[in-house]
Parts: sequence; C-alpha cells; structure tokens
Amino acid sequence: MKIVLASTSPFRKSLLEKLCIPFTTANPKVDETPLPSESAPQLVERLAMAKAKAVAEELQQGWVIGSDQVAVIDHCILGKPKTHDNAIAQLRQCSSNKVTFYTGLCLYNAATNTSQSLVDTFSVHFKELSDYQIERYLLSEQPYNCAGSFKSEGLGIALFERLEGKDPNTLVGLPLIDLIALFKQQGIDIFDYIQQ
Repeated sequence: MKIVLASTSPFRKSLLEKLCIPFTTANPKVDETPLPSESAPQLVERLAMAKAKAVAEELQQGWVIGSDQVAVIDHCILGKPKTHDNAIAQLRQCSSNKVTFYTGLCLYNAATNTSQSLVDTFSVHFKELSDYQIERYLLSEQPYNCAGSFKSEGLGIALFERLEGKDPNTLVGLPLIDLIALFKQQGIDIFDYIQQ
C-alpha cells in the first residue's frame, strides 16, 4: 500500500511515524490564503483536501494524507509569530485564555479520485503568564514557526493549565485517531501494514 503525506512539516512526519507504517512525503504547493468569510474549520478542511488532491494528481494509485491547522483565540486566527516580539505579543494574549486548534484531515484515494475529510478540535487553557515566564520560555524553545508561539510537545507544556480534546496528536498537527478511523472506513487496518 502506497501512502504519501502531503506535507513537508517535520512535526507531521514524526507523528505519522508513530504508526510504524511505510510512507513518503511530498510538498503539496497549495495557496493557503483564507477565502473571504471562511471560518477556521472551513479553511482547514478545504486546505487539507487541496493539499491531498494536489499530491494525488501526481500519482496513479495510493493514499494521500492532507492536513492543515490553525489556532484561534477570541475568534481570531493566530498565525506563526516569525519574530520574538510577535511571539511575546501572542503569549501575552494567550495568558489566562483558551486557544482552540482546528485541524483539517483528508484521506485521498489517488486511484479513484475520492476522498474523506473531517475537522478535529483541541483546546489549550493557558495559565496566567508573567512577562518573565514568557521571555524565559521563548529564549529556551524559540517557537517562532509555530502557531500560538509554543510547542506543546516540549517545554510549552509548562504554559498550560489544562488540555481538552480526544487526541493530543491533533494539537501537534495530525489527528492520528481520526486518520486510523478514515483508513478503517476504507477497509484498511493499519495493523496489517506495520513495519517491524
């Protein structure tokens, strides 16, 4: 079974590696600009599907996994901070607040040009953060390429009061529980493809 992850994200790649199934990765080259009046769930589902389809068009058969994620606070999408100053501003906004991550997932069958897609959510409740804690955290982990300015799989866990969601992998960017279910709906048991 050929499986392609339509992503160049090292985080998504490491998540999919947890399943111990063979796969390759490909760059989907998709415009990620939101459409006017598009909600966060609509955006991530559309982009997950677009990424999977873009890669599937280069194949004759196989399964393509597409995923996209945004972080939302107070009805506004948090982008990647890119700079230290932007990350400080984001974490100040997150302090004592809830950030909801919407993660779109698509499983695309390249042989039949059909797909299944969904959106999973995961929420993070932040502690009250002092400027000192924010500064120390950012200098330690430098999460400038992460939406919300933190890495939950690292020291970022120290910023949280609690987490809400069915799959912690969703927070990092790839809902594995849902992915396994989508494969199952296609009659594929991932345990049949585990590499020893």
